[in-house]
Amino acid sequence: MALANAQKFMFLVVFSFMFVLSMANFNYGRAPGNWNKTNCPYGNNHQNATQTSNKFNVGGSENWHYGFDYMDWARKNGPFFVNDTLVFKYDPPNTNGGFPHSVYLLPNYWSFIKCDFRKAKRIANPNQGAGEGFEFVLKKMQPYFFACGEHGGIHCNNGTMKFVVMPLKRWPY
Repeated sequence: MALANAQKFMFLVVFSFMFVLSMANFNYGRAPGNWNKTNCPYGNNHQNATQTSNKFNVGGSENWHYGFDYMDWARKNGPFFVNDTLVFKYDPPNTNGGFPHSVYLLPNYWSFIKCDFRKAKRIANPNQGAGEGFEFVLKKMQPYFFACGEHGGIHCNNGTMKFVVMPLKRWPY
């Protein structure tokens, strides 16, 4: 009985993980705008062959702040590719009562779901988002789990200040 429950739980975890990753790149192949059909031997859409990477301001004009749905932002702005850059812009801490933010890279899907920062790596402190912001390059074809870790993870726990991306490899043309 315990083995059957463990198998069901593992199936649910794997299915959930695959669903989240597929939603992060939901617009792949159907994105409007900068896609064309030139130089493609298969007739499929692809990005301009001269373009090697993109830079994305996380949250667009909203930047990195509490109350914005970043999973939705990632789904709408994908696909993301290896060597693309994510820019996190946010206000530094101030004495007027504003809440500071940071950027953490969570190690796996489970810590992402639970907002467990015990093994997470802080990649940007509360002061690094000011001005031009903090840049993070997606160097590998692997899932990246991002979240705000300030205030004991409250901004992550409410489900909005976290997102996942799975950069894809560009086709060599």
